[in-house]
Amino acid sequence: MQFLTFIFYFTVTLFLFQNVSNAEGTNATSILVDQSGKGHFKTVQEAIDSIPSNNNKWTIIHLNPGTYKEKVKIPKEKPYIILRGKSRDTTVIEYGDYGNSMESSTFKLFAENFMARGITFTNTYDLGKDEAKKVTWAPAAFIQADKASFFGCGFVGIQDTLADLTGSHYFKNCYIEGSVDFIWGYGQSLYENCELHVKTKSIGLGKAYITAQGREQEQDTNGFVFKNCRVTGTGPAYLGRAYKSHSRVVFYQSTFDNIIAPEGWDAWHNKGKEGEITFAEADCQGPGASMSKRVKWVKTLSSEELEQLVTPKLFIDQGNWLGGQLGFV
Repeated sequence: MQFLTFIFYFTVTLFLFQNVSNAEGTNATSILVDQSGKGHFKTVQEAIDSIPSNNNKWTIIHLNPGTYKEKVKIPKEKPYIILRGKSRDTTVIEYGDYGNSMESSTFKLFAENFMARGITFTNTYDLGKDEAKKVTWAPAAFIQADKASFFGCGFVGIQDTLADLTGSHYFKNCYIEGSVDFIWGYGQSLYENCELHVKTKSIGLGKAYITAQGREQEQDTNGFVFKNCRVTGTGPAYLGRAYKSHSRVVFYQSTFDNIIAPEGWDAWHNKGKEGEITFAEADCQGPGASMSKRVKWVKTLSSEELEQLVTPKLFIDQGNWLGGQLGFV
C-alpha cells in the first residue's frame, strides 16, 4: 500500500514538473514554490537553481502566497523564466541589504526573455522608520538583461528602488515606491498604467527624485517613457534629474498629484548642457502638471517623436519579443 501511495504522489509531481499546457494554452514547464513544503521547492532561488543552464523553453515558477525573505538571482545562462505570484499584495520577495547598487539588491536579473507577474520585490532597509538612519543604495530589483516584462508587480524601497539598468523592458500596471532616484539606469523602457509613489516626509527627506536616467549620447536609443501613469505620495518631488549628459525621460498622458516641484526637472551634474537633455511632458494632467514654472529647457516633442516613444512596437518591441510574452499574461 505504501509503495502504491509513493507511486501516486511521484506521478503527480512528475506531471506538474514536466511540460504542461498553462491556462493560456501555451506549452511550458511548471514549478511550484510553497514555503510550507506543498510544492516542489520552499524557496524561489531553489526553483531557479533547478532549471538547466541555457534553457530555451519557457519555465513558469508559480509562487504560492507568502513573504519570501531571500535574495533572488537569475543568472545570464537561465533565460525563458516566468515568475508568477498570486498578486503583488499577497506574494512578496523581500530582503534588507544596502550599500551597493547590485550586491544589495533583493532581486537580480541577468537573463534575457524574462517575465514577472503578481509579485512585489521589496528592499526593507529603512522602510517603516520615522526617519531614515542613512539614505543609501538599497535596490529592490536590479535588471541587467534584455527582453524583460513585468505585469502587476510592485517595487518598494527608498533609494535606487528599481535599477532599470540595461536592455529593453516593459512595465504594466506596476507600483513603484521610493524617494531618491528610485527608477534609475540606462534602460530602454516603457512604463504603462503604473503608479509611482513618492515618499519624502515619512523618512525625513526634504525633496525626492523619481528618475535618474543615463542616456549618454544623442544616437543612443534608450530612455524611460511613462504612459498613462500616476504620480502620488508626498513631495516636493522632481520628475527626474539628468544622470548622464543625454538623459531622456518622457511623461505622456499621465496624472500628477500636487507634489511635483514647480520646476519639475534637475540638470544635476549637467548644468550648462541642458540642451542635450530630453525631459518632456505631453498631455499630462492633475494639480502637479502645471507647466508655468517648469525649467525653460524642458523639451516639446513632435507628434511623430511621441509616437515613436509611446508605441511599444516602435520603442521597445523590435523583433516582437514582447508580443511573444503576452501569451502568458
